[in-house]
Amino acid sequence: MENRKESKSFHATLDSLESIRDFLTAKGKMAGLDKNKIYKLCLAADEIATNIINYGYAKTDISKKIIDVIIQLDDEGITVTLEDTAVPFNPFDNILPTNDDLTKPLEERPIGGLGLMLAKENVDQYTYQFKDGKNRNIFRVNSRTT
Repeated sequence: MENRKESKSFHATLDSLESIRDFLTAKGKMAGLDKNKIYKLCLAADEIATNIINYGYAKTDISKKIIDVIIQLDDEGITVTLEDTAVPFNPFDNILPTNDDLTKPLEERPIGGLGLMLAKENVDQYTYQFKDGKNRNIFRVNSRTT
């Protein structure tokens, strides 16, 4: 497969999450991902897109709230970038829940970090950039098991 790049814009609303998942599922199939890897990619993107919608854009007066989903397919798999112009937020600056936190009852757990943990654990690589006034959450899923 030759390298292919494609992007699609979605309104930053919870109603768009299903459309984003559908887009990722179709592109994941094109990349040769199995159902399990597609599910995990969608879970990671869903968690981060939800944070962008509920927290990033909620703190702005931006009228055009958009999440651009940029797909790059290659022989080895798929790279997905969620790009937004919400408040800059580096998810890696936050502390993830510990194993001890996860064993506590829900009411005793610290708030936050679980979605980021799910995102990191469900893709082969997850990075963040803030460039040109845009947040870029970048996921990489390899089509082959190494």
